[in-house]
Amino acid sequence: MLGNGEVVAKFESSWDELLDCGDKPFDISFPSIRGDHSSLTLKAAVVCPCNNQDSALFDSIVESEIVRETDAGHERFATYVTRKTVSHLNDAMQDFQSVLDRCPVGHPDRAGALTNLAWARLEGYIRKDLQDIDSITSLFREALALRPQGHLDHLLSIYHLIKALIWRYGKENFRTVYIHESVQLCCKLLPLCPKGTYLHSITAGGVDWVIRACNNLPIDASDEGIHIRRVILELCPLGNEHRLKALDNLGWALRLRFEQCGSIDDLDESIQRGREAVSLCSEGHSGRYIYVNNFASSVWIRFNHQGNYHDLNEAISLYEEALRLCPDGHNNRGLPLNNLGFAFFTRFNQCNDVNDLNRAISLLREALTLRPPGHPRRNHTLHNLAVALQSRYDKSDISEDLNSAIDLHRDSLQLTPHGHPFRHRALCSLSSVLCSRFKQTRENEDVEEAIRLCQESLEALPSLHPDRYSSYLWLQEAYLARYRVHRESADLSLAVDHFRLASRHPTQGLPDRILTAWNWIVAAEQHSHPSALEAYTTFFELLDCHLATRSSAISRREAAAAFHHARSAPVDAGSCAILYDNLQHAVELVEQGRGQQWSLASRLRTPLEDLDSTNSDIAHKFSELSKRVADAQGSAVSTDGAAADSAAIQYRRITTQWQAVVAEIRNIKGFSRFLLPPLYEDLQAAARYGPVIILIASQFSCGAIIVPMSGEPLHVPLLSITLTDLTTLKDRFARAIRQSSRMKPGESRKDLIVLLRTVWEEIILPIVKVLEHVLELKHQSRIWLCPTAAFTSIPLHAAHPFQTRPDRSKEPCLEDLYICSYTPTLSALIRSRQMMKKRVRPSFVAIGQGQPRAGKSKELLAVDSEIELVRKLVPETINRTIISGDAATRAGALQGLEENTWVHLACHGKQDREQPYNSHFVMKDEPITLLDIMEKDIPRAEFAFLSACHTAVGDEDTPDEVIHLAAGLQFSGFKSVIGTLWEVDDAVAKHVVKAFYENLLKDLEDGDEMDCTKAAWALNRATHSVKTKVPLEQRMVFIHVGV
Repeated sequence: MLGNGEVVAKFESSWDELLDCGDKPFDISFPSIRGDHSSLTLKAAVVCPCNNQDSALFDSIVESEIVRETDAGHERFATYVTRKTVSHLNDAMQDFQSVLDRCPVGHPDRAGALTNLAWARLEGYIRKDLQDIDSITSLFREALALRPQGHLDHLLSIYHLIKALIWRYGKENFRTVYIHESVQLCCKLLPLCPKGTYLHSITAGGVDWVIRACNNLPIDASDEGIHIRRVILELCPLGNEHRLKALDNLGWALRLRFEQCGSIDDLDESIQRGREAVSLCSEGHSGRYIYVNNFASSVWIRFNHQGNYHDLNEAISLYEEALRLCPDGHNNRGLPLNNLGFAFFTRFNQCNDVNDLNRAISLLREALTLRPPGHPRRNHTLHNLAVALQSRYDKSDISEDLNSAIDLHRDSLQLTPHGHPFRHRALCSLSSVLCSRFKQTRENEDVEEAIRLCQESLEALPSLHPDRYSSYLWLQEAYLARYRVHRESADLSLAVDHFRLASRHPTQGLPDRILTAWNWIVAAEQHSHPSALEAYTTFFELLDCHLATRSSAISRREAAAAFHHARSAPVDAGSCAILYDNLQHAVELVEQGRGQQWSLASRLRTPLEDLDSTNSDIAHKFSELSKRVADAQGSAVSTDGAAADSAAIQYRRITTQWQAVVAEIRNIKGFSRFLLPPLYEDLQAAARYGPVIILIASQFSCGAIIVPMSGEPLHVPLLSITLTDLTTLKDRFARAIRQSSRMKPGESRKDLIVLLRTVWEEIILPIVKVLEHVLELKHQSRIWLCPTAAFTSIPLHAAHPFQTRPDRSKEPCLEDLYICSYTPTLSALIRSRQMMKKRVRPSFVAIGQGQPRAGKSKELLAVDSEIELVRKLVPETINRTIISGDAATRAGALQGLEENTWVHLACHGKQDREQPYNSHFVMKDEPITLLDIMEKDIPRAEFAFLSACHTAVGDEDTPDEVIHLAAGLQFSGFKSVIGTLWEVDDAVAKHVVKAFYENLLKDLEDGDEMDCTKAAWALNRATHSVKTKVPLEQRMVFIHVGV
């Protein structure tokens, strides 16, 4: 007999036949049962009591009684199974209980006795002849404990307990504790039961039932609930019919936990699981719309948390598919209607396209008709429609929309009573719309109720719940609205407190917190609140953290561009600090807010000499992780969603490790500010060889801050010019340059002269007066210009009075007085100087491409002669290389850049205004883009002359990011760069080139090395010496950047 009470065969033998076998074992084979061929090995022995061994005899008798009663119990149980007579069950249980009584704790047969009794009772329970399921599971548990892993009957005991738990789960109101335990046991059992074995055949059904039961459980976002979902997924390998549902349920549970706790890892895994579920679900599957919808919800939530537009567009596309799968008449059409409607509303908030808003309202109204009173999800659609109508009111001021929104929000709140998991959201939403009505009617009852509702929502949420952000946000809105009506300073203080809480709430997505910080800035500036500087600092810190999550330069720029309304934040912060007479902080804020793209990228190339001398192990660890982060970065966005998700997750994991090492470094004495925004005392190092002049163009004020070589910064207010004036001046310069380029060399550039005189009088002259009379800076000293915003598009270095003194001598211009250079940021200049320590013997390469592939660009006829001119001017003692013609390919030119310390590049330069990272130099085959240059790390590079168009001008949308080719070369390692602000005429540029190299190299003697720090002086001398040969706009076009 088998342990399950099944009669396999009967074996009969005489004592003589058994004894004939002696003490040798012999096998008995049984008929096949479900494909399993069982056998039994027996051995006969004679026990002879002797020498008064009464105890041994007694034990033998007891063992014989155990065997006899066990056999009797099995025979009676088998009869019960076949005849269904309860009396046989009772007799069997009596036999098994007697055996158990003879097998106390420690007895070798106790596990078998427990199993026999439990199995008989379970069968009786299943057939409703017994009621006590609790004792049955207890017996099986004890048996399993006596049969640990490795025991021959361990797997069978697991199976028995699983079966008992399944029945107990159904009997005791489907308590999840029993099905959870069953799942854990199945996970242990199934891998040890290969397909085709008898044990697999009898357990498969139970495991299948457990999987189905778990898949039908309510979604539980607790740690235990998610653990069980993971175990179920392990039980459903590829090809298992239940894998689809298991994936969907795990993804759903992870999404809910994210909404409660805010861990992005949960959301990313939810998306991974959802994506796989959709891929496994066939087009014709009746439930495909559910899997598509659930996947879309996770993607949509990630957009709200991280602000990646690709996620929003993918979510909308998925919701649209779900809606197509639920045509008119489908019993669940309201689900995709509701979700798609709110997704369009989300896109309206980002893109401000009223068509999205109107479509959202239309879809939500249709969804509401399909979710009549009594529908379990009616409250969701009421809420979503109310929010959309409120937004339309804010945009169009239609009072009917506002009143409808209030009514809908109240209806939604009624459907979410106390204890409802989403009541806090209904409270906040009603609060926001009441606040909107208060702004219109100024009825205090509305704002008082709005404040009470938000306070109630906060009481319902734990301290780190992501939705506390919304409660803080709407409380801020209510207090600020009340302040604007009643002008009570306490309300403004409360509003600022909640701006602070919302922008710093750690589990809320960074894009929302950044926007809140910006609104804090706006309110603080508008009402002259002293928290404005704190708000600016918070904004820059959050934006920096947000951009750091993006794994490519292009995606970082896209992320920054999403906050286009805050484009002026760096200069406005500087202006604010000036207003509060804190010039050092002004310098710090302008630096922190500008050039964030370069700042983020340069962190991975931070010089480590000081750290290495203090702690070489951690310096090495940081260096290795920086390389891994850099390697994980990509310039293009993958069109494969799964691949893109995987790459993003990998990037985040590596950056998390990198950030942990940075935190470790900051705990080392002397490195507490490692990679933190620099303080003024650090930034002043940029002015070591001459003052740096930061020109600030803000909506609040225009002026300059001079960072001297020592001492406090100086403020130069530019009282006669405004941001509007600068914008106009910038546009006039652009027109004048275009006009001048069409003029003959001898024609007067009157318009350009007028503009340069304006720059001198309104901008540069007040600065020069401070340099001469306050700093007493000697003429021909070096100065560095660091323009911001609109100033970046104005040729400040060329400012000129164009006036004659009474003695008929000419008034000096800026370049007569000082040697001018530019720097994108103070940090860029400091970094270039730090890298000057790594100088090597110079090598020079001249790269020229005047005949790019047909159709790429027009031919540049003077390039070859310019390259030959440079070759002749550079001394033969310098290692020189020429790359031109067919050799000047993308690969050849990049190799030349990497292998040489000095570079002269003559070719077409193209500025890409839409995507500045695609700005490029035109080569024979493919262009060298700014991204190509940024990927190179050439720490020993020194100087580059870019004899090409538009190499030192950024894009108009983000001027303070200073994204251009010259800045890219400086970032890659070139300390000194000559670039161009607009189009270069190659026919006359060679005059400037010739004069530049003649001045740079004229005092060079044998054995002397070229000095890139003299480049600014050489350019200054060159532009002076070619006045009669080169038109004004072509002399102005060249600027020096760097050391």
